[in-house]
Amino acid sequence: MYEAYFGLREKPFSILPDPRFLYFSRNHQMAFSMLEYGIVNQAGFTVITGAIGSGKTTLIRQLLGNLENEVRTGLISHTPRSAGPILQWILMAFGQPFEEGSYAGLYKRYAEFIENEYHQRGRVVLIVDEAQNLDAERLEELRMLSNVNTEIMMMQLILVGQPELRATLQGPGMEQFAQRVSADFHLPALQPSEATFYMDHRLRVAGCERELFTSEAKRMIHEDSNGVPRLMNVLADRCLVYAYAEEATLVTPRIVHQVIADRAEHGVFGSRPQGLPVAGTI
Repeated sequence: MYEAYFGLREKPFSILPDPRFLYFSRNHQMAFSMLEYGIVNQAGFTVITGAIGSGKTTLIRQLLGNLENEVRTGLISHTPRSAGPILQWILMAFGQPFEEGSYAGLYKRYAEFIENEYHQRGRVVLIVDEAQNLDAERLEELRMLSNVNTEIMMMQLILVGQPELRATLQGPGMEQFAQRVSADFHLPALQPSEATFYMDHRLRVAGCERELFTSEAKRMIHEDSNGVPRLMNVLADRCLVYAYAEEATLVTPRIVHQVIADRAEHGVFGSRPQGLPVAGTI
């Protein structure tokens, strides 16, 4: 809509998890280093947590793009909240038959698949996104399924989720699971200076060759979004729409204020959707 007007190749503040737009703040670099450490050092379990919109899924996409071919990866990106075994979801993530058979039969298929992949390609890596949906019982099932690793690390597990996952893992009865976590990191909110670099980075990737936001406008966007990248993206994108509609060449504090005021008065959710976080990162 506004890309050509501002001289952009594409929208700079899309909420899609595109690794090209990933801004490596210090904390994102640390989180990604933990993911790489877990892979390289054959960690049993790796856990990354952070608020909604903090950039966890984008980090996973970056990791998947970097993994070498000898590592077979499976991704569960939509973890169901419903009860029931997770074994079928694991088989589906690796493209294996999962719809028929007893649990014992499915486990046999799973164990044979892991062993075969290990001998053909090396390790198998299972990534579970939105892992906060897993209750303690299904996390325990994952721990038991990891017992396929006896004397050799054949399968590694990466859990990525919201802060509720952290709370579950710290809860009673999770000691055995916690003891297998070799690498973990929690993503905090973007600081004001990081938010400025974050916005500038996304604008450069989108082809921007000049300033489109004043420093005060960036500060206001960070403050209203509480440092959560996804919320910053939504607000910054809307500011560009308003600037385009006014035929302005720069997003000023006045435009940001108008967008925030209009959202509060006319938006479906008011000033901020209920339940959205007040902290996070990308």
